[in-house]
Amino acid sequence: MQLRPFLLRRRLMALPPLSRRLLLGTIDVLFIPLAIWLSFWLRTTEPLSDWLLRTLWLFPATWSVALSIYAFTGQYRGLTRYVSSAAIYAVALRNAVSVVLVALLGTQLPVQMPPHSLWPLLWLLLTVLTGGVRFALRDLLLQASQAPSRRRTRVVIYGAGSAGAQLAVALRLAGSHTVVAVLDDKPAMWRRELDTLPILPPQRLVGLIEQQQIEQVLLAIPSLSRRRRRQIVESIQHLGIPVLQVPALEEIASGRARITALRPIAIEELLGRDAVPPDPALLGPGVAGAVVCVTGAGGSIGSELCRQILKLGPQALVLLESSEPALYAIHQELQRQRPDGVPLVPVLGSAAEAALVQQVFAAHGVQVVFHAAAYKHVPLVEANPLAGLANNVGATRAVCSAAARAGLRQVVLISTDKAVRPTNVMGASKRVAELVVQAHAQQASQQGLPTRFAMVRFGNVLGSSGSVVPLFRQQIAAGGPITLTHPQIIRYFMTIPEAAQLVLQTAVLAEGGDLFLLDMGEPVRIIDLARQMIQLSGLTLRDEHNPDGDIAITCTGLRPGEKLYEELLIEADSEPTTHSLIYRAREAALPPEALWPQLDALEAALHARDEPAALALLAQLVPEWQRGQPEGAVTA
Repeated sequence: MQLRPFLLRRRLMALPPLSRRLLLGTIDVLFIPLAIWLSFWLRTTEPLSDWLLRTLWLFPATWSVALSIYAFTGQYRGLTRYVSSAAIYAVALRNAVSVVLVALLGTQLPVQMPPHSLWPLLWLLLTVLTGGVRFALRDLLLQASQAPSRRRTRVVIYGAGSAGAQLAVALRLAGSHTVVAVLDDKPAMWRRELDTLPILPPQRLVGLIEQQQIEQVLLAIPSLSRRRRRQIVESIQHLGIPVLQVPALEEIASGRARITALRPIAIEELLGRDAVPPDPALLGPGVAGAVVCVTGAGGSIGSELCRQILKLGPQALVLLESSEPALYAIHQELQRQRPDGVPLVPVLGSAAEAALVQQVFAAHGVQVVFHAAAYKHVPLVEANPLAGLANNVGATRAVCSAAARAGLRQVVLISTDKAVRPTNVMGASKRVAELVVQAHAQQASQQGLPTRFAMVRFGNVLGSSGSVVPLFRQQIAAGGPITLTHPQIIRYFMTIPEAAQLVLQTAVLAEGGDLFLLDMGEPVRIIDLARQMIQLSGLTLRDEHNPDGDIAITCTGLRPGEKLYEELLIEADSEPTTHSLIYRAREAALPPEALWPQLDALEAALHARDEPAALALLAQLVPEWQRGQPEGAVTA
């Protein structure tokens, strides 16, 4: 029995466009006299036949005027399947014009006029009938486009605002989902309806999942803060159903994404904090109108620095990168994005090549350098200490020496929290790089050189190569297990764009020899991060409480040189700057006359490939380095 109306709807959908227009025109022809008859019936107390006989002229007049206006103003050109309230407003306007013209026509003819109060009633009934039939046909066509046996995903929308309303309508039109209810945090919205859907408190979600077989929760609050998004996801994810979200507000507004382009919530959108708007007084002046060089331009931080610098209007941008694929990728990307007239200079080579760096600075008139080139993967540098020292220490010395010799305006070193009381070669090498910058700053001050040297120290950035996030994502995709080194390990996280933006702002704050620290936000336990990523993937954790879960987490023990937690300060001495997330540290430095001989000896050991001698010199330079003594090593 259900097939018969379905086949009728399918037959209606199969009609060619001209036939559908004729159908709508025929319906309008029938509804016009019906509206006139109903108007008299509702308006008069006298016998209806008397009024109708005296005003028969009204029928052909309304037919001819209304149908002509309908036809000439495009009422039959619209796509019935997508009729909206805007189309009904247009129908109402056409009917108003038609009724006014018929009334004016009656005043010019020797005919009896109906009561004045009939005209607004006629307009209302014409609009209800001709508009209502279009809504009815729209719904029939939409139902016809969906097979009766089609499987729809049962969902709940979280958010009863404009995005939630748009999403509910769009999903109904698409026919791919069955929206069961809408959840909202505001008590004032509860027990109301959105497009006939009940608006309920979030606490009802558990019952809906059990009783209505909900398969997904759709988060429809595109302007949600990071903190609130995290709270909502944490309140839902333990229920074991996927949480999807609508695109960002700017993507919807610009037309780059439709409201129905639902996507999973990435862990990067939950970690860290809401972005702090940059200070215009700090962001632009450091690089605007200057020839800027970024070393390590193809890396995670270096490439983002390039993107943001390009937006600030440099005179030219020099990209120094040792990896050919990385240099090609960032150069091609920036070529597509760059403003007119900003030269991009790709330089393939290592920042540790002193002659190359000097040549680049001189040939292109470089004024500002952001030194981001470094080896940063702790296990790799631990296994290849000579390469790590040559790149992290040697390149920093080459860049600073060339900058001082050429009289550059500024050098900013990108450092790391692993330089604080390091337990690995990578961290110790970055601490030596900081000492190099501090010594050059002292020397510049003593000799009256114009170059300002500064350093920026911060922790992990989300999405960088070697970050646990892409590693865990790969392990989840492979079916697990997720491996981490210790259940108590803690890290700070910041997004790459935020880190790069803060680095650029330190360039204006620098006075010479500054060591800037970035506020990294709240610490994150890596095991909690792993659990959250499993749940965001729509999977369950396999442990002693749930042996049938999807993904297990295993601890392998701290690696050589790995810390349970990272620090930003060696000495507890920092002061705020004019930016709320940037601090200036005061830490001990080696004078140039004490540092240069030790660096010369280190370079000689590196040249001779003498690893024991190089590491011994590293230990002298960084006495707080706890070589081979990871904190709280465990076995598993």
